[in-house]
Amino acid sequence: MNHSTTPTIDPAVKAALASRRSVRAFKPTPVPMETVRKLLEISSRAPSGTNMQPWQAHVVTGAAKDRVCQAVHHARNTENDKHVAEYNYYPDVFPEPYKTRRRKVGWDMYGLLGIGREDKDKMFAQAGRNFVFFDAPVGIFFTIDKSLEIGSWLDFGMFLGNFVTAARGAGLDTCAQAAWCHYHTVIRKEIGFSEEQTVVCGMALGYADDDAVIGQLVTDRAPLEDWVQWHGE
Repeated sequence: MNHSTTPTIDPAVKAALASRRSVRAFKPTPVPMETVRKLLEISSRAPSGTNMQPWQAHVVTGAAKDRVCQAVHHARNTENDKHVAEYNYYPDVFPEPYKTRRRKVGWDMYGLLGIGREDKDKMFAQAGRNFVFFDAPVGIFFTIDKSLEIGSWLDFGMFLGNFVTAARGAGLDTCAQAAWCHYHTVIRKEIGFSEEQTVVCGMALGYADDDAVIGQLVTDRAPLEDWVQWHGE
């Protein structure tokens, strides 16, 4: 092998990585369960410390998906809704540049939807779209054993990265959803998994509805100069 030539990224891999996006509007087109099975299987090739493979997945479709969505909507719309996540996804105070990036994507999304900064009811309604998996035909809840530490959470992140990339390779789209974590007690009751499992995130899986206005949202990526330092000899 000639190591003097610059290697190229396989075009199919590059296309899957580059086209990955968080889709917030899906077509009702069904996704075969065999496809979901294959995506989960190939994603499990992700690395994990001492091959622990800390990921757990709960796939919901049809009536089961409808039940959990309805239960969470009921909890969310209850006057005394005090559901909180089991872990902090975000910091209490956002330092820069993260604060600016977070605000930009939020206002870009609301701008496309015609939601103004004072339209709290419309914001609440749009956030509620999470809890129907943005109409995707397949929802997945990913959970992790509560006894595991941050290293296993990092491993889980690599697994999820595999999954969303593999989905693109199959012509499907996804949206990873931290919003579901607030309703872990409701989800656990409806799905029936152990108290020893923490909800890491939900995942919408299906075919993107490219005609939806929200589908026009394109998120930025910071240039390498903002976050890479090169250390040579």
